[in-house]
Amino acid sequence: MSFDVDVDRGAVSLALRTRGLEMPWNRVLAAVAGPARAATALGPWYPEEFQAECVETIPESQDCTTFVFRRLDGAPLAFRAGQYLNIDFPVDGEEAEPVSRSYSLSSAPTSPWTFAVTVRRDPAGRVSSWAHATIRPGMILDMLGPVGAFHLPDYDRRARYLFLAAGSGITPIMSMIRTIHSLPGQADVCLLYHGSSPDRFAFVDELDFLEKADFRIRVVYSLGDRERPEGWGARVGRISAEMIDAVAPDANGRQVYACGPQGYLEQVLDCLPAVGVDDTSVFVESFTGDSATRREYAAELAAATEFAEDLQVATEESTEHQSAVLDVYDLTAADLPALAHVEPTVAVDAEASAPVPRTPDAPEGERQVVGAGALTMSFVRSGLDVRIDPEQNILQAARASGVRIGANCQEGMCGSCKIVKLEGDVDMHHQGGIRAREIAAGKFLPCCSTAVTDLVIDA
Repeated sequence: MSFDVDVDRGAVSLALRTRGLEMPWNRVLAAVAGPARAATALGPWYPEEFQAECVETIPESQDCTTFVFRRLDGAPLAFRAGQYLNIDFPVDGEEAEPVSRSYSLSSAPTSPWTFAVTVRRDPAGRVSSWAHATIRPGMILDMLGPVGAFHLPDYDRRARYLFLAAGSGITPIMSMIRTIHSLPGQADVCLLYHGSSPDRFAFVDELDFLEKADFRIRVVYSLGDRERPEGWGARVGRISAEMIDAVAPDANGRQVYACGPQGYLEQVLDCLPAVGVDDTSVFVESFTGDSATRREYAAELAAATEFAEDLQVATEESTEHQSAVLDVYDLTAADLPALAHVEPTVAVDAEASAPVPRTPDAPEGERQVVGAGALTMSFVRSGLDVRIDPEQNILQAARASGVRIGANCQEGMCGSCKIVKLEGDVDMHHQGGIRAREIAAGKFLPCCSTAVTDLVIDA
């Protein structure tokens, strides 16, 4: 017993002596010579395609399960806490085209030999229901990643965080909390976690243990706008400036990471200025283009380009209806964002790897020509020819001309604007929104592409 006590005291002493938090790969990257060697040694933002085997399933709550995997090649999975993976699910059988979904990693990158994703079952969800019913130890799935700019920094001298999570938004936040607990150093973490009912909070036992075992971590639960159930000793009420101020009076001195349904995130962004939190300290898991996320994406893209100029791997991101929508926020499916940790609302193309045959052009007299530029984009189904210059963004030019192309992130990451190029060449600088096999089949992301030649596009 005395040995255990001494070890614990030593760990606490080390934590008190170490300033801030530093990820274990940070010094590795700084020590090796040249960007190529650094990326080879360990590059958490360097996505790749790999296969992984399920080794364990863990029920987390009434409708939430964690699936633990390990890579078949025996390599560790290098990622940052908060990032996600794109996974191919053989929902329609091994011979059919898989359905791709993206899920946040819920495990800590400090234990990289196995990794976990946590999936909340949506009764109407095609993939989540299949995953809960089908994935068992021994099943092998194709994956791509890691991807995502919502993550902890590699080094933080102050390491003072306010984590705000609702529903499935706890998944990437759990990865962050587990990571902080696994590292020595000074840190101050406050988690405010909203759920729709007492039995729908995931990771409760572990969070309660971490709060008792690690003096740096504090957890607060809230049920939203509900009558207080019998035996419920935590908070009740929606996220508000008053609640944030009560839970974290020093919120304006913390970095805030928020993840959850769109209505919840909008309330968070409304509340934070009232407690003095500047938007430069706010990080939101949403591909709607908020300023903080855009800055993170830009920095991450620059790092990835420096480390590997010829990187051509990618992820297909789309989102299915948010499972377990918090009815305390009165949300409908149409209100939900394209979040990394939820299932797609955009239908996945079942013929993702097959080229689409060219549709006959509209008669010459019926085609409309708009715009001005050196090159022409012919949109087959729209019956429209758009003139464009090589430096113009294809998505912006198409939309300005009246061509309807759906798009979420507009950063080359989510994959929702993916269309087929029947003829011509483009210059595409994506951030993981498209797979190599799809590029080979003629697909591209217009949101991050410019025209190199005249184009014929199936749109």
